[in-house]
Amino acid sequence: MQEPSAATAPDSGFGPVGRLLLAISKWTAIAGGAVFTALVGMSVVSIVGRKVASAPVPGDVEILQLCAAFASASFFAYNHLLHGDVKVDFFTNRLAPAKRAFLDCVGSLMVGLFGALIAWRAWAGAITVKEAGESTAILAWPVWVGQMLMVPGFVLLALAGFYMCVHTWSHRGGRP
Repeated sequence: MQEPSAATAPDSGFGPVGRLLLAISKWTAIAGGAVFTALVGMSVVSIVGRKVASAPVPGDVEILQLCAAFASASFFAYNHLLHGDVKVDFFTNRLAPAKRAFLDCVGSLMVGLFGALIAWRAWAGAITVKEAGESTAILAWPVWVGQMLMVPGFVLLALAGFYMCVHTWSHRGGRP
């Protein structure tokens, strides 16, 4: 296995802000992965408990719903910073590098705007649910907490999108 060279490293060409954003995004994604791993473990225990001893984990579906929301939102920024987004290069493959960079810049701008919009609406929705006092049926956990935990992931996605837009534009066509 080869070590990545400086030119192919995930943060190649990133400035200090980009490297900080990448590090935060990486740790957020790791936290999301840990949450998903714990949820899988809890689900296995609940299913086996239900089948073997008629003793599932109380509120397992509620816990899954509240925690999966955070965990899902935690991966997007890291993925975008590593260029892991799904792209349809079929139409742009033969374009000049500067034109492809422009399209990538516009795409990253859209990702940033989308992340900001979703963060804002998740926050507004969480506030509304908090004011309504909604809680889960079995555990009586406040629903707004699960919604609010998504907000940092989407804020990070917005920052990653805006950063990549600027980064791509300043390095379009391979020119700094």
